Amino acid sequence: MRQPAKLWPAFITATALCMPLGAQTHSGPWPTQQWATATPEEQGMDSHGLAALVDFGAANEMDSLVVTRHGRIVAEAYYAPFKPGMRHRLNSATKGVVATLTGIAIQQGKLAGTERPVLEFFADRTVAHVDDRKKAMTLQHLLDMTSGLDWKEPLTDQRPDSLFEMLRSPNWVQFVLDRPMAQAPGAAFNYSSGNSQLLTAILARQTGMAVPDFAAQQLFRPLGISGEQWRKDPQGIATGGFGLYLQTRDMAKLGYLYLHGGEWEGKQIVPRSWVDRVYQAKVPMMLSATTDLRYGDQWWTLPARKAYMAVGYHRQIILVLPQSGVVLALTGRKNYPLDQMLDLVDAAVKSDKALAPNPDGVALLAQRAKEVASEKLLAAAAPALAPSISGKTYRLAPNNLGVREFTLRLGAAPSYEIVSFVARGSSDTKKVSLPLGLNGQFAPAGATDGAVFVSKASWTELDTLSVLVRQPEEAETVRYVLKFTGNKVALTHVNAFGFQQNLTGETSD
Repeated sequence: MRQPAKLWPAFITATALCMPLGAQTHSGPWPTQQWATATPEEQGMDSHGLAALVDFGAANEMDSLVVTRHGRIVAEAYYAPFKPGMRHRLNSATKGVVATLTGIAIQQGKLAGTERPVLEFFADRTVAHVDDRKKAMTLQHLLDMTSGLDWKEPLTDQRPDSLFEMLRSPNWVQFVLDRPMAQAPGAAFNYSSGNSQLLTAILARQTGMAVPDFAAQQLFRPLGISGEQWRKDPQGIATGGFGLYLQTRDMAKLGYLYLHGGEWEGKQIVPRSWVDRVYQAKVPMMLSATTDLRYGDQWWTLPARKAYMAVGYHRQIILVLPQSGVVLALTGRKNYPLDQMLDLVDAAVKSDKALAPNPDGVALLAQRAKEVASEKLLAAAAPALAPSISGKTYRLAPNNLGVREFTLRLGAAPSYEIVSFVARGSSDTKKVSLPLGLNGQFAPAGATDGAVFVSKASWTELDTLSVLVRQPEEAETVRYVLKFTGNKVALTHVNAFGFQQNLTGETSD
C-alpha cells in the first residue's frame, strides 16, 4: 500500500482533528443519483494495473467488480452471466450493514450504547442455560463476535454446524439465545451468524420497525440505494448474518459512506465515532499465523494495510482504503487470497494527483471488461444420440434432491424441464422450464419464483451431456452430468460446494 500521509501541521483546525482515523474530507461528487466516472489516470491510478485486477477477477470466479477513487468509478466489470443492474447476495457482508444500522440507532437514541446486557432485550422470553456468563453478554460482545456462546461456524471449509442447526430450527432467535456458553463473554473471537441474528431482533424491537424498513428509511434511501432485498427468518425478522441483496454500485456507496466518516451530502448518516470504531478494531481473528486480521463491529480490518472490509462468504466485499481514497465493491463465487487482490489494488494506485493520459491503457481496461462480460460462441455438433433422447421424459428414482423427472428438448430452441416436489415429504410438485444454451453461452430465462436462472450444456462424450445451471444473483452453480444408456440415465448432481449425489432414472416414452 502507499505510505501514510505526512502528519498534518499544528495549525490544522479543531474540526478536522475530531475526524475519525482515516476518514476523509469530501472533495468529489456525491453518487446519490449516479456515480461519476473517470479514467484511472485522471484519479492517479494505472489503467494497466486495473486491467490486471479485472483479469484476476476472471481467474478467481468474480461476478462483479467496481473500483472507485475520490468518488468516481475508475474501473467496472461484470463477469458473464452476471450483468449490470443485477442484485447480488452479500452473504456475511450483510453483517457490516447490520452494524451500520446499530450505529444509526444509537445516534437516534433508540439504543443506549452497546454495553447493555443482551438478555435484558429479551426479558419476555424464557432462555435456557442462563448463568453469570450469559447474563454478562452485551450488545458489544455480539458486534465483536466475542459473545461466548457455544457456536460452530468456522471461517474455513469446515462444516458450519451451528449455522445449519439454526436454519433448521423453527425460531432462530430462540435457538441462539438458548445456546450454552462455551466461554466468558469477551474472552476470544468466535464467528457466529447467530450473534448477528440477535442484533437484527434487537434492532427491530428498539426501533419499532422491521429492519429492512429502518434500513431503507435511515440508510439506503439517503444514499440513493433502491431495489434491495432482504431475507427473513421464520418469525419475519431480517436475517442478520446474511440475506441482503444489493447491486454492486450500491455496495460501493456504503463503502464511500465509511470513507467519509459516515457523512453523506452534508448529513451525518452514521456517527463519526462509530466509523472510528471500525477503523480501530482490536479483536484478533486468529485465522492465520502470518496475517493480522482484526474484527470489530461486524467489520474486518487488516491493520498493516489500513484496509477495512465488510466480508461475505466467497468474497462478497465492501473494501475501504482511506489513505488512498479508494473504495471497492466485489462479488463472486470463490474465496481467493485477500492479499493478492490488495496487492493488485496497491500496485494500481500511483499518485494523489492526476497522471498523464494513457489512451492505450484505458483501451486495454475497456477491452478486458468487455471480454469478461460475454462468453465465446462454440460451434459443437450434437452426437447422433441427441434426437433419440430429445422430448423424452426421464423419471428418477426417489432422491434427496426431490427431483421427480426431467425432459430435454434439443431442437432449434434447446430447453429443459424439471419436475420436483415442492417440499420434503410433500406429494405436490412444481415444474420449471428453462432455455438451454448449447452454443457455449448461458441462455437467460425470466425470473422463476423470484430467482434468475441461466443454463448451458455441452456434450463431453457421445453419450454424456453436462448441464451447468447458474443463479447469478445467488452466486449459486449446479452441474448435472447425464450419461444415457438405452432408455436409462445415470445423473450426477454437483452443487456449489462440491457435494455430489448420484441418481438414476429411465424413460418409457
